[in-house]
Amino acid sequence: MSIVMPTLDPRSATDPMLPHPAVIQAIKPEAYGISTFSLAFEDPAEAAAFRFAPGQFNMLYLPGVGEVAISICSDPGEPQVLGHTIRYAGGVTRAIGRLRVGDVIGVRGPYGSSWPVENATGKNLVLVAGGIGLAPLRPVILSVMRQRDQYGRVLLLLGARTPADLLYNEEIGRWREGGIEVHVTVDLADENWKGQVGVVPQLFYRIRVDPKQTLVMTCGPEIMMRFVIYEALARRIPKQSVFVSMERNMKCAVGFCGHCQFGPTFICKEGPVLNFAKIEPFFGKEDF
Repeated sequence: MSIVMPTLDPRSATDPMLPHPAVIQAIKPEAYGISTFSLAFEDPAEAAAFRFAPGQFNMLYLPGVGEVAISICSDPGEPQVLGHTIRYAGGVTRAIGRLRVGDVIGVRGPYGSSWPVENATGKNLVLVAGGIGLAPLRPVILSVMRQRDQYGRVLLLLGARTPADLLYNEEIGRWREGGIEVHVTVDLADENWKGQVGVVPQLFYRIRVDPKQTLVMTCGPEIMMRFVIYEALARRIPKQSVFVSMERNMKCAVGFCGHCQFGPTFICKEGPVLNFAKIEPFFGKEDF
């Protein structure tokens, strides 16, 4: 399936609404209905100039189909190849799922706020992910492993519905070898599963942290993040040290359309990574 991108004029270098063509370099199935796409810009100058921070997202565009906001899951230290782990859940993502290596897709970005990785040096990190929520946290793990001696304890609390739904299975061993403490749980075990069974917040009962020296970063279903925050605060980790990545219906990515309004903020501009102390008054409430 060959995608024909619209011709891009020189204004595309400065116009945030114009996509840049990128070639699909590889497609790696991760779980049922989820794959990681590796992309590289066609324009060498664009590829050389592109930089992103952990937690930011791109808008992926298919002509005649639409656009979708997808977190960047690859290594910020190697921005020439962009990774996006995509769940086929809507019209655009299902159309992307029909693409093949060598096809072209439009990319504009990066957008949004990022995890406070640089400000976390010297601190302990607790990364809590549920399901595909691991994708936005993967760049944090890769960034930390590049300079592991700059951080204290780094723990990953990871959950999925079943063992088959766990992402990046072949990487977890390397993360552990790189100094990341990984705790994994599933909601439903199979006959081969030997690990923890239960919801992700329960993994807090398996760890001990110094609350004054710990940052929590979490991404996953909102109900999961609510209980992660509860467990973090119960351990006296300050609200200002808890960060969440929010998902909302982002359409324009530049704060024009208003689809992603969350309380007084726009997720595409102030988020997706937000400090819990800032959003506490409206976090977890409907119609906000």
